[in-house]
Amino acid sequence: MKKQDLPQDESNLKSANMTEVLYVTDENNNYTTANSTGWDAKKAALDESMELIYERIEEARQNVANNTVSPIVYFMELNKMDLGVLASYVGMWQWRVKRHFKPRIFTTLSETALKKYADAFGISVDELKNFDGK
Repeated sequence: MKKQDLPQDESNLKSANMTEVLYVTDENNNYTTANSTGWDAKKAALDESMELIYERIEEARQNVANNTVSPIVYFMELNKMDLGVLASYVGMWQWRVKRHFKPRIFTTLSETALKKYADAFGISVDELKNFDGK
């Protein structure tokens, strides 16, 4: 893409007063970099991705409120983590973390285990223990 053709459409980047560095060609067809505030196609794709993430977070919140999953699931979604990422943050096997998704198991977790989760989510142990999805 030529530097002069680089789109500068309205996007989340512009509203956050940020730009994205992209490779473009200059007037001599040499590669260089240029800043862009985004373009419509990329904005549409990102907006759709964020909408899916918000839906997953809301579903997790409702599941916690219905006592079908533990608060770990909600905070994992809220922090845009998956099982593998969370397991590596807390230093546990994935099967063990998945087991902690069950409300009955969650209530029996030690303070040490809860602290690992709370630290991974950037919250206090009390926030984690007392989150009821409401």
